[in-house]
Amino acid sequence: MSNSAKAEAVLALHRFGMGPRPGSVAAVGTDPRGALIAELDRPLVLTAAASLPTSAKAYRTVADANARRAARAKQAQQQAKKQQTAAAPVMSEDQAQGQAQGADRDAAEMAAKQAAEAVPDPGRPMYLQEAKLRIEAALAADIGFAERLVWFWSNHFCISAYKIQSMSGAYEREAVRANALGHFVDLLLAVEGHPAMLFYLDNLGSMGANSIAGINRSRGLNENIAREIMELHTLGVRTGYTQDDVISFANVLTGWTLVPPGDNPEHGGEFTFNPRLHEPGGQTVLGKRYEQEDAEQGRAVLRDLAAHPATATHVATKLARHFVADEPPPPLIEQMAKTFRDTEGDLKQVAITMVSSDEAWRGPPSKLKRPSEWGVGMVRATGITVVDPTRFTAGQELLGEGLWRPSAPKGYPDDEASWIDGIGRRLDIANNFAERVAATADPQGIIEDVFASQIAPEVKQAVGRAESRQQALALLFMSADFQRR
Repeated sequence: MSNSAKAEAVLALHRFGMGPRPGSVAAVGTDPRGALIAELDRPLVLTAAASLPTSAKAYRTVADANARRAARAKQAQQQAKKQQTAAAPVMSEDQAQGQAQGADRDAAEMAAKQAAEAVPDPGRPMYLQEAKLRIEAALAADIGFAERLVWFWSNHFCISAYKIQSMSGAYEREAVRANALGHFVDLLLAVEGHPAMLFYLDNLGSMGANSIAGINRSRGLNENIAREIMELHTLGVRTGYTQDDVISFANVLTGWTLVPPGDNPEHGGEFTFNPRLHEPGGQTVLGKRYEQEDAEQGRAVLRDLAAHPATATHVATKLARHFVADEPPPPLIEQMAKTFRDTEGDLKQVAITMVSSDEAWRGPPSKLKRPSEWGVGMVRATGITVVDPTRFTAGQELLGEGLWRPSAPKGYPDDEASWIDGIGRRLDIANNFAERVAATADPQGIIEDVFASQIAPEVKQAVGRAESRQQALALLFMSADFQRR
């Protein structure tokens, strides 16, 4: 295998995959584009996912724990009150009332808090189990192109574990991973109708002003989900839709909610359409009238948004920016957008168009990796395939890219300016990781075997002159060969 072929293989692994790992350069071979495309033919199923709860089951589990916590707290308060009453001396009603507002009340509240905390929160363990499965899938992949696509779409259609922790991993598995290589319309329908997205974007309580619930409760419309679908998920900003379109679309989506947990332990947390919340009558969105009276009204609008030309350009631009450059070549965007339009949003074909285009390969590896990509690439280079999810997610949090925890519905940014200030924190992570793996990870072996010697000469020199293996590893992990793609 020639040096030029090795260089192209390493570029493929960095730019489109999860970074080189032992054996990955050989797996890419002399046809990196073909290897990337071949990976898209493999199933995206997580083999151990069967052991994890569905999003609905996770939601019910947390709801049950919260109910037990509230009951324990109430019991503790009642018991504390009984004990206070039994121990209190005989006194006037006014004196007893005054005393109840002092130290005894504080003691009752403390007892209630301790009783509630005795019921563990199941959301955190489920989050960590999902994280472990996701990270280890990225570590084990030969190239990781398909996994990168899952990560991209999960961020494009992001939710936040800060708001709905129990469902965050299951949402990615059920809605994103299952559709990441299918048609965009199916992905769009899956994510927007998923209970986690409806919860995250506040649609559960949205009701039409003229709906039965809206009239009875004097509550109204929440425009969040309609606005984010148009602005972030499909058309993009400044693409011709108006505030009236947002309002009409929000009315269309009233009634999209989830089954609340109740007496039936087998139900709760699933998607449902509640007609009592739905604004009656037809709605006009982007000049088209939708007269359906149920959830099909919303699905019809989503299908048309998926097919809109602006959506093709918006999706192509974001994909090219994520994989290729902060300012991707306009010809590449147009090629990808054309494929999107010609194939009715076949995301696999759009990805194939991207890696088949010379425009995607011409630029130097100058794009700064996001923290999660760099962290996984660093671990992959050592050959590690099993991780402690608590440690790994804590590292991502420290670097500003907590797993499934973006600060806003637009997700994490894909430009260098947003991440360059965090390079100093990456040094801390690199040093800590190097210390842990120094006994087993050989920096020269990583350079020669994992990277096929496709490392800058000055980096090789610095690694060779390092005073210790730990220092050599840290220098290697912090080099541009690891940081950029």
